[in-house]
Amino acid sequence: MKPLPEKDPGSPDRRSPARYLLWLVRVQWRTCAAGAALGVLWMLSQALMPAAIGRAIGDGVVARDEGALVTWSGVLLGLGLVQAVTGAVRHRYSVFNFLAAAYRTIQLVTRQATRLGGTLPKRLSAGEVVSIGLSDVAHIGETLDIVSRGSGAVVAIVVVAGILLTASLPLGLIVLVGVPLILLVAAPLLRPYRDREMEHRELVGELSTHATDLVAGLRVLRGIGGEPLFSRRYHADSQRVRAAGVAAARAETRLNGAEVLLPGLLIALVTWVGARFAADGTIGVGQLVTFYGYAVFLIVPLKTLGEAAGKITKGLVAAGRVTELLAIDPALPATGSARPAASADLVDIASGLVVRPNRVTAIAAADPRDAQAVADRLGRYTEGEVDFGGVPLDRVADVRKRILVAVNEDRLFSGPLAESLAPADEPDGDPAALRAAIRAACAEDVIESAGLDTYVAEAGREFSGGQQQRLRLARALAADPDVLILVEPTSAVDAHTEARIAERLGQARAGRTTVVCTTSPLLLDQADHVVFVQGGRVVAEGTHRELLATEQRYAATVTRGEATERTKIVSAETGT
Repeated sequence: MKPLPEKDPGSPDRRSPARYLLWLVRVQWRTCAAGAALGVLWMLSQALMPAAIGRAIGDGVVARDEGALVTWSGVLLGLGLVQAVTGAVRHRYSVFNFLAAAYRTIQLVTRQATRLGGTLPKRLSAGEVVSIGLSDVAHIGETLDIVSRGSGAVVAIVVVAGILLTASLPLGLIVLVGVPLILLVAAPLLRPYRDREMEHRELVGELSTHATDLVAGLRVLRGIGGEPLFSRRYHADSQRVRAAGVAAARAETRLNGAEVLLPGLLIALVTWVGARFAADGTIGVGQLVTFYGYAVFLIVPLKTLGEAAGKITKGLVAAGRVTELLAIDPALPATGSARPAASADLVDIASGLVVRPNRVTAIAAADPRDAQAVADRLGRYTEGEVDFGGVPLDRVADVRKRILVAVNEDRLFSGPLAESLAPADEPDGDPAALRAAIRAACAEDVIESAGLDTYVAEAGREFSGGQQQRLRLARALAADPDVLILVEPTSAVDAHTEARIAERLGQARAGRTTVVCTTSPLLLDQADHVVFVQGGRVVAEGTHRELLATEQRYAATVTRGEATERTKIVSAETGT
Protein backbone atom coordinates (compact mmCIF):
# COMPACT_ATOMS: atom_id res chain seq x y z
CA MET A 1 0.00 0.00 0.00
CA LYS A 2 1.36 3.44 -0.93
CA PRO A 3 2.04 5.82 1.96
CA LEU A 4 -0.41 8.64 2.54
CA PRO A 5 0.51 11.97 0.95
CA GLU A 6 1.87 14.66 3.25
CA LYS A 7 -1.21 16.82 2.67
CA ASP A 8 -4.11 14.45 2.27
CA PRO A 9 -7.14 16.41 0.96
CA GLY A 10 -9.48 13.80 2.39
CA SER A 11 -8.32 14.10 5.98
CA PRO A 12 -10.34 12.16 8.58
CA ASP A 13 -12.81 13.72 10.98
CA ARG A 14 -10.86 14.20 14.21
CA ARG A 15 -13.92 14.45 16.45
CA SER A 16 -16.21 11.55 15.62
CA PRO A 17 -15.15 7.87 15.77
CA ALA A 18 -18.04 6.90 13.45
CA ARG A 19 -16.98 9.48 10.88
CA TYR A 20 -13.41 8.27 11.10
CA LEU A 21 -14.54 4.74 10.18
CA LEU A 22 -16.68 6.15 7.37
CA TRP A 23 -13.66 8.10 6.16
CA LEU A 24 -11.68 4.87 5.95
CA VAL A 25 -14.49 3.27 3.94
CA ARG A 26 -14.56 6.30 1.64
CA VAL A 27 -10.79 6.23 1.12
CA GLN A 28 -10.89 2.48 0.39
CA TRP A 29 -14.24 2.60 -1.40
CA ARG A 30 -13.10 0.54 -4.38
CA THR A 31 -11.90 -2.44 -2.39
CA CYS A 32 -14.76 -2.08 0.11
CA ALA A 33 -17.31 -2.02 -2.73
CA ALA A 34 -15.65 -4.99 -4.40
CA GLY A 35 -15.60 -6.91 -1.13
CA ALA A 36 -19.26 -6.07 -0.45
CA ALA A 37 -20.33 -7.13 -3.97
CA LEU A 38 -18.43 -10.38 -3.68
CA GLY A 39 -19.88 -10.90 -0.19
CA VAL A 40 -23.39 -10.51 -1.62
CA LEU A 41 -22.67 -13.00 -4.41
CA TRP A 42 -21.06 -15.40 -1.95
CA MET A 43 -24.01 -15.28 0.43
CA LEU A 44 -26.65 -15.33 -2.32
CA SER A 45 -25.13 -18.45 -3.87
CA GLN A 46 -25.62 -20.14 -0.49
CA ALA A 47 -29.10 -18.66 -0.10
CA LEU A 48 -30.27 -20.15 -3.40
CA MET A 49 -28.95 -23.62 -2.63
CA PRO A 50 -31.92 -24.73 -0.45
CA ALA A 51 -34.29 -23.66 -3.25
CA ALA A 52 -32.29 -25.67 -5.79
CA ILE A 53 -32.24 -28.72 -3.48
CA GLY A 54 -36.00 -28.41 -2.88
CA ARG A 55 -36.75 -28.20 -6.60
CA ALA A 56 -34.46 -31.14 -7.32
CA ILE A 57 -36.33 -33.26 -4.74
CA GLY A 58 -39.82 -32.00 -5.59
CA ASP A 59 -39.58 -31.80 -9.39
CA GLY A 60 -37.04 -34.57 -9.83
CA VAL A 61 -37.20 -37.24 -7.11
CA VAL A 62 -40.86 -36.98 -6.07
CA ALA A 63 -42.13 -36.42 -9.65
CA ARG A 64 -39.66 -39.04 -10.99
CA ASP A 65 -38.47 -36.57 -13.64
CA GLU A 66 -34.90 -37.47 -14.49
CA GLY A 67 -34.34 -34.37 -16.63
CA ALA A 68 -35.50 -32.01 -13.87
CA LEU A 69 -33.24 -33.80 -11.40
CA VAL A 70 -30.21 -33.40 -13.68
CA THR A 71 -31.07 -29.77 -14.40
CA TRP A 72 -31.43 -28.75 -10.76
CA SER A 73 -28.36 -30.78 -9.81
CA GLY A 74 -26.43 -28.77 -12.40
CA VAL A 75 -27.81 -25.55 -10.93
CA LEU A 76 -26.69 -26.68 -7.48
CA LEU A 77 -23.21 -27.45 -8.84
CA GLY A 78 -23.03 -24.02 -10.47
CA LEU A 79 -24.03 -22.33 -7.23
CA GLY A 80 -21.34 -24.28 -5.40
CA LEU A 81 -18.69 -23.12 -7.89
CA VAL A 82 -19.84 -19.52 -7.60
CA GLN A 83 -19.72 -19.79 -3.83
CA ALA A 84 -16.19 -21.22 -3.88
CA VAL A 85 -14.77 -18.61 -6.26
CA THR A 86 -16.50 -15.59 -4.74
CA GLY A 87 -15.67 -16.79 -1.23
CA ALA A 88 -11.95 -16.99 -2.00
CA VAL A 89 -11.79 -13.60 -3.73
CA ARG A 90 -14.03 -12.01 -1.08
CA HIS A 91 -11.68 -13.22 1.63
CA ARG A 92 -8.75 -11.68 -0.22
CA TYR A 93 -10.49 -8.30 -0.41
CA SER A 94 -11.51 -8.55 3.25
CA VAL A 95 -7.92 -9.16 4.33
CA PHE A 96 -6.76 -6.27 2.14
CA ASN A 97 -9.34 -3.95 3.69
CA PHE A 98 -8.28 -5.10 7.16
CA LEU A 99 -4.58 -4.47 6.53
CA ALA A 100 -5.11 -1.23 4.59
CA ALA A 101 -7.26 0.27 7.36
CA ALA A 102 -4.79 -0.83 10.06
CA TYR A 103 -1.69 0.43 8.23
CA ARG A 104 -3.39 3.67 7.18
CA THR A 105 -4.29 4.28 10.82
CA ILE A 106 -0.70 3.55 11.86
CA GLN A 107 0.54 6.04 9.26
CA LEU A 108 -1.81 8.71 10.55
CA VAL A 109 -0.88 8.06 14.18
CA THR A 110 2.85 8.06 13.40
CA ARG A 111 2.58 11.26 11.39
CA GLN A 112 0.54 12.91 14.15
CA ALA A 113 3.03 11.82 16.81
CA THR A 114 5.84 13.33 14.73
CA ARG A 115 3.87 16.55 14.23
CA LEU A 116 3.10 16.89 17.94
CA GLY A 117 6.69 16.37 19.05
CA GLY A 118 7.10 17.46 22.66
CA THR A 119 3.36 18.09 23.01
CA LEU A 120 2.49 14.39 22.78
CA PRO A 121 3.91 13.13 26.12
CA LYS A 122 2.22 16.05 27.89
CA ARG A 123 -1.21 15.17 26.52
CA LEU A 124 -1.12 11.40 26.08
CA SER A 125 0.81 8.67 27.87
CA ALA A 126 3.23 6.34 26.11
CA GLY A 127 1.02 3.39 27.05
CA GLU A 128 -1.94 4.91 25.20
CA VAL A 129 0.11 5.35 22.03
CA VAL A 130 1.45 1.79 22.30
CA SER A 131 -2.08 0.41 22.78
CA ILE A 132 -3.26 2.24 19.67
CA GLY A 133 -0.51 0.63 17.63
CA LEU A 134 -1.00 -2.86 19.09
CA SER A 135 -4.75 -3.39 19.60
CA ASP A 136 -6.80 -0.46 18.34
CA VAL A 137 -5.57 -0.71 14.75
CA ALA A 138 -6.58 -4.39 14.71
CA HIS A 139 -10.12 -3.58 15.88
CA ILE A 140 -10.41 -0.86 13.23
CA GLY A 141 -9.21 -3.31 10.58
CA GLU A 142 -11.77 -5.89 11.72
CA THR A 143 -14.52 -3.31 11.30
CA LEU A 144 -13.70 -2.94 7.60
CA ASP A 145 -13.16 -6.67 7.30
CA ILE A 146 -16.76 -7.38 8.32
CA VAL A 147 -18.17 -5.02 5.66
CA SER A 148 -18.15 -7.67 2.93
CA ARG A 149 -19.77 -10.46 4.94
CA GLY A 150 -22.16 -8.06 6.67
CA SER A 151 -23.41 -6.70 3.34
CA GLY A 152 -23.94 -10.24 2.06
CA ALA A 153 -25.81 -11.18 5.24
CA VAL A 154 -28.28 -8.29 4.92
CA VAL A 155 -28.99 -9.02 1.26
CA ALA A 156 -29.29 -12.76 1.91
CA ILE A 157 -31.87 -12.26 4.67
CA VAL A 158 -33.95 -10.02 2.41
CA VAL A 159 -33.78 -12.52 -0.48
CA VAL A 160 -34.67 -15.46 1.78
CA ALA A 161 -37.63 -13.52 3.19
CA GLY A 162 -38.80 -12.79 -0.37
CA ILE A 163 -38.52 -16.45 -1.39
CA LEU A 164 -40.43 -17.57 1.70
CA LEU A 165 -43.10 -14.94 1.11
CA THR A 166 -43.55 -16.21 -2.44
CA ALA A 167 -43.81 -19.82 -1.32
CA SER A 168 -45.76 -19.25 1.91
CA LEU A 169 -46.99 -15.91 3.24
CA PRO A 170 -46.94 -16.93 6.94
CA LEU A 171 -43.37 -18.24 6.76
CA GLY A 172 -42.18 -15.13 4.96
CA LEU A 173 -43.82 -12.89 7.52
CA ILE A 174 -42.21 -14.86 10.34
CA VAL A 175 -38.77 -14.11 8.88
CA LEU A 176 -39.57 -10.46 8.05
CA VAL A 177 -40.85 -9.81 11.58
CA GLY A 178 -38.42 -12.12 13.39
CA VAL A 179 -35.16 -10.61 12.13
CA PRO A 180 -35.89 -6.99 13.23
CA LEU A 181 -37.25 -8.38 16.50
CA ILE A 182 -33.98 -10.23 17.11
CA LEU A 183 -32.02 -7.05 16.46
CA LEU A 184 -34.23 -5.07 18.86
CA VAL A 185 -33.83 -7.65 21.61
CA ALA A 186 -30.04 -7.81 21.15
CA ALA A 187 -29.55 -4.02 20.89
CA PRO A 188 -29.61 -3.36 24.68
CA LEU A 189 -26.66 -5.73 25.05
CA LEU A 190 -24.41 -3.55 22.87
CA ARG A 191 -24.18 -0.52 25.16
CA PRO A 192 -22.92 -2.44 28.25
CA TYR A 193 -20.45 -4.24 26.01
CA ARG A 194 -19.16 -0.94 24.61
CA ASP A 195 -18.88 0.62 28.08
CA ARG A 196 -16.99 -2.38 29.48
CA GLU A 197 -14.72 -2.43 26.44
CA MET A 198 -13.92 1.28 26.81
CA GLU A 199 -13.14 0.89 30.51
CA HIS A 200 -10.90 -2.11 29.82
CA ARG A 201 -9.17 -0.24 27.00
CA GLU A 202 -8.37 2.75 29.22
CA LEU A 203 -6.99 0.56 32.00
CA VAL A 204 -4.81 -1.36 29.54
CA GLY A 205 -3.36 1.94 28.33
CA GLU A 206 -2.59 3.02 31.90
CA LEU A 207 -0.99 -0.33 32.71
CA SER A 208 1.16 -0.13 29.56
CA THR A 209 2.36 3.29 30.68
CA HIS A 210 3.26 1.96 34.14
CA ALA A 211 5.09 -0.97 32.56
CA THR A 212 7.21 1.26 30.31
CA ASP A 213 8.03 3.53 33.26
CA LEU A 214 9.03 0.56 35.41
CA VAL A 215 11.27 -0.91 32.72
CA ALA A 216 12.93 2.45 32.13
CA GLY A 217 13.66 2.97 35.84
CA LEU A 218 14.24 -0.62 36.93
CA ARG A 219 17.93 -0.10 37.72
CA VAL A 220 17.16 2.95 39.84
CA LEU A 221 14.36 1.14 41.68
CA ARG A 222 16.64 -1.76 42.50
CA GLY A 223 19.32 0.64 43.65
CA ILE A 224 17.07 2.40 46.15
CA GLY A 225 15.19 -0.75 47.18
CA GLY A 226 11.88 0.35 45.70
CA GLU A 227 11.32 -2.70 43.48
CA PRO A 228 8.96 -4.54 45.92
CA LEU A 229 6.80 -1.43 46.43
CA PHE A 230 6.34 -0.79 42.71
CA SER A 231 5.88 -4.50 42.09
CA ARG A 232 2.92 -4.49 44.47
CA ARG A 233 1.49 -1.41 42.78
CA TYR A 234 1.85 -2.99 39.36
CA HIS A 235 0.20 -6.16 40.63
CA ALA A 236 -2.75 -4.14 41.95
CA ASP A 237 -3.08 -2.29 38.63
CA SER A 238 -2.91 -5.53 36.66
CA GLN A 239 -5.66 -7.00 38.81
CA ARG A 240 -7.88 -4.03 37.97
CA VAL A 241 -7.17 -4.64 34.29
CA ARG A 242 -8.00 -8.32 34.75
CA ALA A 243 -11.30 -7.48 36.47
CA ALA A 244 -12.20 -5.04 33.70
CA GLY A 245 -11.27 -7.66 31.10
CA VAL A 246 -13.49 -10.23 32.81
CA ALA A 247 -16.37 -7.71 32.87
CA ALA A 248 -15.88 -7.00 29.15
CA ALA A 249 -15.71 -10.74 28.43
CA ARG A 250 -18.96 -11.33 30.31
CA ALA A 251 -20.69 -8.61 28.29
CA GLU A 252 -19.27 -10.15 25.11
CA THR A 253 -20.44 -13.65 26.06
CA ARG A 254 -23.95 -12.33 26.68
CA LEU A 255 -23.89 -10.81 23.22
CA ASN A 256 -22.50 -14.03 21.71
CA GLY A 257 -25.15 -16.07 23.51
CA ALA A 258 -27.85 -13.84 22.07
CA GLU A 259 -26.31 -14.34 18.61
CA VAL A 260 -26.91 -18.10 18.96
CA LEU A 261 -30.11 -18.24 21.04
CA LEU A 262 -32.30 -15.70 19.23
CA PRO A 263 -31.62 -16.94 15.67
CA GLY A 264 -32.06 -20.50 16.98
CA LEU A 265 -35.52 -19.67 18.27
CA LEU A 266 -36.45 -18.12 14.92
CA ILE A 267 -35.16 -21.15 13.03
CA ALA A 268 -37.06 -23.53 15.30
CA LEU A 269 -40.25 -21.54 14.72
CA VAL A 270 -39.79 -21.57 10.92
CA THR A 271 -39.10 -25.31 10.97
CA TRP A 272 -42.10 -26.08 13.19
CA VAL A 273 -44.53 -24.00 11.09
CA GLY A 274 -43.15 -25.50 7.88
CA ALA A 275 -43.57 -29.02 9.24
CA ARG A 276 -47.20 -28.28 10.22
CA PHE A 277 -47.91 -26.95 6.73
CA ALA A 278 -46.37 -30.08 5.16
CA ALA A 279 -48.43 -32.33 7.43
CA ASP A 280 -51.60 -30.43 6.43
CA GLY A 281 -50.72 -30.75 2.74
CA THR A 282 -50.37 -26.98 2.30
CA ILE A 283 -46.83 -27.40 0.97
CA GLY A 284 -45.09 -30.32 -0.66
CA VAL A 285 -42.09 -32.37 0.41
CA GLY A 286 -39.72 -30.35 -1.76
CA GLN A 287 -40.94 -27.11 -0.26
CA LEU A 288 -40.55 -28.54 3.26
CA VAL A 289 -36.93 -29.42 2.47
CA THR A 290 -36.47 -25.89 1.11
CA PHE A 291 -37.92 -24.31 4.24
CA TYR A 292 -35.79 -26.46 6.49
CA GLY A 293 -32.71 -25.61 4.40
CA TYR A 294 -33.46 -21.91 4.77
CA ALA A 295 -34.05 -22.33 8.47
CA VAL A 296 -30.56 -23.83 8.80
CA PHE A 297 -29.04 -21.31 6.37
CA LEU A 298 -30.38 -18.33 8.31
CA ILE A 299 -27.97 -19.21 11.14
CA VAL A 300 -25.07 -17.92 9.03
CA PRO A 301 -26.34 -14.41 8.09
CA LEU A 302 -27.95 -13.81 11.48
CA LYS A 303 -24.76 -14.81 13.30
CA THR A 304 -22.80 -12.61 10.89
CA LEU A 305 -24.99 -9.65 11.83
CA GLY A 306 -24.28 -10.30 15.51
CA GLU A 307 -20.57 -10.57 14.79
CA ALA A 308 -20.74 -7.31 12.83
CA ALA A 309 -22.41 -5.57 15.78
CA GLY A 310 -19.62 -6.71 18.12
CA LYS A 311 -16.78 -5.75 15.76
CA ILE A 312 -18.30 -2.37 14.94
CA THR A 313 -18.66 -1.69 18.67
CA LYS A 314 -14.98 -2.51 19.24
CA GLY A 315 -14.07 -0.49 16.15
CA LEU A 316 -15.90 2.57 17.47
CA VAL A 317 -14.08 2.30 20.81
CA ALA A 318 -10.73 1.97 19.03
CA ALA A 319 -11.54 4.80 16.60
CA GLY A 320 -12.39 6.97 19.60
CA ARG A 321 -8.83 6.54 20.91
CA VAL A 322 -7.39 7.31 17.48
CA THR A 323 -9.50 10.44 17.01
CA GLU A 324 -8.52 11.56 20.51
CA LEU A 325 -4.90 11.48 19.41
CA LEU A 326 -5.60 13.07 16.01
CA ALA A 327 -7.55 15.90 17.66
CA ILE A 328 -4.51 17.08 19.63
CA ASP A 329 -2.83 20.14 18.16
CA PRO A 330 0.79 21.08 18.80
CA ALA A 331 1.18 23.50 21.68
CA LEU A 332 3.48 25.59 19.50
CA PRO A 333 2.62 24.94 15.83
CA ALA A 334 5.34 25.61 13.27
CA THR A 335 3.70 28.13 10.94
CA GLY A 336 6.51 30.59 10.22
CA SER A 337 8.04 31.29 6.82
CA ALA A 338 10.83 33.78 7.58
CA ARG A 339 14.41 32.61 7.09
CA PRO A 340 16.91 34.83 8.91
CA ALA A 341 20.60 34.34 8.25
CA ALA A 342 22.46 31.67 10.18
CA SER A 343 24.91 34.31 11.44
CA ALA A 344 22.22 36.26 13.29
CA ASP A 345 21.75 37.14 16.93
CA LEU A 346 19.41 34.94 18.98
CA VAL A 347 17.78 37.03 21.71
CA ASP A 348 15.74 35.82 24.69
CA ILE A 349 13.88 38.94 25.74
CA ALA A 350 12.55 37.47 29.01
CA SER A 351 16.03 36.90 30.44
CA GLY A 352 17.92 39.56 28.49
CA LEU A 353 20.21 36.95 26.91
CA VAL A 354 21.81 37.82 23.58
CA VAL A 355 23.53 34.90 21.83
CA ARG A 356 26.10 36.24 19.39
CA PRO A 357 26.70 34.20 16.22
CA ASN A 358 29.68 31.99 15.42
CA ARG A 359 30.92 31.48 18.96
CA VAL A 360 30.37 29.32 22.03
CA THR A 361 28.18 30.98 24.65
CA ALA A 362 27.87 29.34 28.07
CA ILE A 363 24.89 29.91 30.38
CA ALA A 364 25.62 29.38 34.07
CA ALA A 365 22.56 29.62 36.30
CA ALA A 366 22.31 29.66 40.07
CA ASP A 367 19.18 27.52 39.62
CA PRO A 368 19.57 24.91 36.82
CA ARG A 369 15.85 25.25 36.08
CA ASP A 370 16.44 28.82 34.89
CA ALA A 371 18.98 27.62 32.32
CA GLN A 372 16.61 24.88 31.18
CA ALA A 373 13.80 27.44 30.81
CA VAL A 374 16.03 29.63 28.64
CA ALA A 375 16.98 26.64 26.48
CA ASP A 376 13.30 25.68 26.05
CA ARG A 377 12.42 29.21 24.94
CA LEU A 378 15.38 29.43 22.54
CA GLY A 379 14.36 26.09 21.00
CA ARG A 380 10.67 27.12 21.00
CA TYR A 381 9.55 24.26 23.21
CA THR A 382 7.73 26.76 25.42
CA GLU A 383 6.18 30.15 24.75
CA GLY A 384 8.45 33.14 25.06
CA GLU A 385 9.56 36.33 23.36
CA VAL A 386 12.58 35.22 21.34
CA ASP A 387 14.00 36.94 18.26
CA PHE A 388 16.24 35.34 15.66
CA GLY A 389 17.90 37.96 13.51
CA GLY A 390 15.22 40.47 14.52
CA VAL A 391 12.40 38.08 13.54
CA PRO A 392 10.10 36.62 16.25
CA LEU A 393 10.91 32.95 16.60
CA ASP A 394 7.30 31.89 15.96
CA ARG A 395 7.63 33.35 12.45
CA VAL A 396 10.85 31.50 11.60
CA ALA A 397 10.55 28.49 9.29
CA ASP A 398 12.11 25.11 10.15
CA VAL A 399 12.92 26.07 13.73
CA ARG A 400 13.56 22.44 14.74
CA LYS A 401 16.17 22.03 11.96
CA ARG A 402 17.87 25.37 12.52
CA ILE A 403 17.88 25.37 16.33
CA LEU A 404 18.62 22.05 18.00
CA VAL A 405 18.22 21.59 21.75
CA ALA A 406 20.04 18.49 23.04
CA VAL A 407 19.22 17.32 26.57
CA ASN A 408 20.18 14.27 28.60
CA GLU A 409 16.65 12.86 28.31
CA ASP A 410 17.14 12.30 24.57
CA ARG A 411 17.12 8.65 23.50
CA LEU A 412 19.30 6.55 21.25
CA PHE A 413 17.14 4.79 18.69
CA SER A 414 17.14 1.07 18.00
CA GLY A 415 19.00 -0.02 14.88
CA PRO A 416 22.56 0.23 13.52
CA LEU A 417 24.63 2.71 15.53
CA ALA A 418 25.70 4.60 12.41
CA GLU A 419 22.07 5.26 11.50
CA SER A 420 21.29 6.38 15.04
CA LEU A 421 24.12 8.95 14.97
CA ALA A 422 23.64 10.21 11.41
CA PRO A 423 21.28 13.17 10.79
CA ALA A 424 17.68 12.09 10.20
CA ASP A 425 17.48 13.80 6.80
CA GLU A 426 20.90 12.43 5.75
CA PRO A 427 21.06 8.74 6.79
CA ASP A 428 23.88 8.19 4.28
CA GLY A 429 25.64 11.48 5.03
CA ASP A 430 29.33 12.40 5.01
CA PRO A 431 31.32 9.70 6.90
CA ALA A 432 34.12 12.19 7.55
CA ALA A 433 31.71 14.62 9.23
CA LEU A 434 30.36 11.80 11.38
CA ARG A 435 33.89 10.78 12.44
CA ALA A 436 34.67 14.41 13.29
CA ALA A 437 31.54 14.61 15.46
CA ILE A 438 32.49 11.37 17.21
CA ARG A 439 35.97 12.74 17.91
CA ALA A 440 34.61 16.04 19.23
CA ALA A 441 32.37 14.10 21.62
CA CYS A 442 35.33 11.90 22.69
CA ALA A 443 33.32 8.81 21.73
CA GLU A 444 36.09 7.09 19.72
CA ASP A 445 36.57 4.40 22.36
CA VAL A 446 32.85 3.55 22.26
CA ILE A 447 32.92 3.23 18.48
CA GLU A 448 36.14 1.17 18.54
CA SER A 449 34.72 -1.32 21.05
CA ALA A 450 31.21 -1.57 19.60
CA GLY A 451 31.60 -0.59 15.94
CA LEU A 452 29.32 1.61 13.84
CA ASP A 453 27.55 -1.49 12.52
CA THR A 454 26.52 -2.73 15.95
CA TYR A 455 22.80 -2.94 16.60
CA VAL A 456 21.63 -0.56 19.32
CA ALA A 457 19.05 -2.01 21.69
CA GLU A 458 16.05 -0.02 22.87
CA ALA A 459 17.21 3.33 24.35
CA GLY A 460 20.86 2.18 24.05
CA ARG A 461 20.74 0.21 27.28
CA GLU A 462 23.92 -1.69 26.48
CA PHE A 463 25.93 1.51 26.91
CA SER A 464 26.79 3.12 30.23
CA GLY A 465 25.43 6.53 31.19
CA GLY A 466 28.63 8.31 30.17
CA GLN A 467 28.82 6.44 26.87
CA GLN A 468 25.22 7.29 26.07
CA GLN A 469 25.84 10.94 26.82
CA ARG A 470 28.85 11.09 24.51
CA LEU A 471 26.96 9.31 21.72
CA ARG A 472 24.06 11.76 22.10
CA LEU A 473 26.54 14.65 21.89
CA ALA A 474 28.07 13.14 18.75
CA ARG A 475 24.62 12.86 17.18
CA ALA A 476 23.86 16.51 18.00
CA LEU A 477 27.18 17.66 16.52
CA ALA A 478 26.66 15.54 13.39
CA ALA A 479 23.30 17.26 12.80
CA ASP A 480 25.24 20.54 12.36
CA PRO A 481 22.34 22.97 13.01
CA ASP A 482 22.69 26.77 12.73
CA VAL A 483 22.29 26.98 16.52
CA LEU A 484 23.14 24.09 18.85
CA ILE A 485 21.96 24.31 22.46
CA LEU A 486 23.49 21.74 24.82
CA VAL A 487 22.08 21.25 28.33
CA GLU A 488 24.65 19.76 30.74
CA PRO A 489 26.33 17.72 27.99
CA THR A 490 29.15 16.36 30.20
CA SER A 491 27.40 15.66 33.52
CA ALA A 492 28.03 11.89 33.29
CA VAL A 493 31.67 11.80 32.10
CA ASP A 494 34.94 11.91 34.02
CA ALA A 495 37.06 15.06 34.34
CA HIS A 496 39.69 14.11 31.73
CA THR A 497 37.03 13.31 29.11
CA GLU A 498 35.16 16.50 29.97
CA ALA A 499 38.33 18.56 29.49
CA ARG A 500 38.90 17.06 26.04
CA ILE A 501 35.26 17.66 25.04
CA ALA A 502 35.58 21.29 26.20
CA GLU A 503 38.68 21.79 24.05
CA ARG A 504 37.22 20.13 20.96
CA LEU A 505 33.71 21.58 21.09
CA GLY A 506 34.70 25.05 19.86
CA GLN A 507 36.74 23.59 17.00
CA ALA A 508 33.90 21.29 15.94
CA ARG A 509 31.41 24.19 15.93
CA ALA A 510 33.65 26.74 14.22
CA GLY A 511 31.52 29.10 12.13
CA ARG A 512 28.34 28.03 13.95
CA THR A 513 26.49 29.31 17.01
CA THR A 514 26.65 27.15 20.13
CA VAL A 515 25.02 27.57 23.54
CA VAL A 516 26.03 25.39 26.50
CA CYS A 517 23.96 25.38 29.70
CA THR A 518 26.40 24.26 32.41
CA THR A 519 28.14 25.15 35.66
CA SER A 520 31.21 23.03 34.88
CA PRO A 521 34.38 25.20 35.15
CA LEU A 522 36.06 23.10 32.44
CA LEU A 523 33.38 23.97 29.88
CA LEU A 524 32.97 27.55 31.13
CA ASP A 525 36.70 28.23 30.81
CA GLN A 526 36.69 27.18 27.15
CA ALA A 527 33.59 29.21 26.22
CA ASP A 528 34.01 32.43 24.23
CA HIS A 529 31.42 34.18 26.33
CA VAL A 530 29.77 33.32 29.66
CA VAL A 531 26.40 34.57 30.85
CA PHE A 532 25.35 34.26 34.50
CA VAL A 533 21.60 33.93 35.11
CA GLN A 534 19.92 34.39 38.48
CA GLY A 535 16.20 34.65 39.13
CA GLY A 536 15.54 34.11 35.44
CA ARG A 537 17.51 37.22 34.38
CA VAL A 538 21.02 37.81 33.05
CA VAL A 539 22.92 39.53 35.86
CA ALA A 540 26.50 39.31 34.61
CA GLU A 541 28.48 38.60 31.42
CA GLY A 542 32.11 38.13 30.46
CA THR A 543 34.67 35.36 30.34
CA HIS A 544 34.84 32.66 32.96
CA ARG A 545 37.96 34.11 34.60
CA GLU A 546 36.56 37.66 34.57
CA LEU A 547 33.35 36.57 36.27
CA LEU A 548 35.24 34.54 38.88
CA ALA A 549 37.18 37.67 39.79
CA THR A 550 34.32 40.19 39.69
CA GLU A 551 31.04 38.36 40.41
CA GLN A 552 30.80 36.63 43.80
CA ARG A 553 27.42 35.05 43.05
CA TYR A 554 28.89 33.45 39.93
CA ALA A 555 31.95 32.24 41.82
CA ALA A 556 29.76 30.74 44.53
CA THR A 557 27.75 28.89 41.90
CA VAL A 558 30.67 27.36 39.98
CA THR A 559 33.30 26.80 42.67
CA ARG A 560 31.33 23.88 44.06
CA GLY A 561 31.75 22.26 40.69
CA GLU A 562 35.42 23.30 40.61
CA ALA A 563 36.10 21.40 43.85
CA THR A 564 34.38 18.40 42.36
CA GLU A 565 36.57 18.65 39.24
CA ARG A 566 39.75 18.75 41.35
CA THR A 567 38.53 15.65 43.20
CA LYS A 568 37.89 13.91 39.88
CA ILE A 569 41.33 14.75 38.56
CA VAL A 570 43.14 13.66 41.73
CA SER A 571 41.16 10.41 41.82
CA ALA A 572 41.94 9.70 38.17
CA GLU A 573 45.67 10.40 38.64
CA THR A 574 46.02 8.31 41.81
CA GLY A 575 43.70 5.53 40.67
CA THR A 576 41.60 5.82 43.85
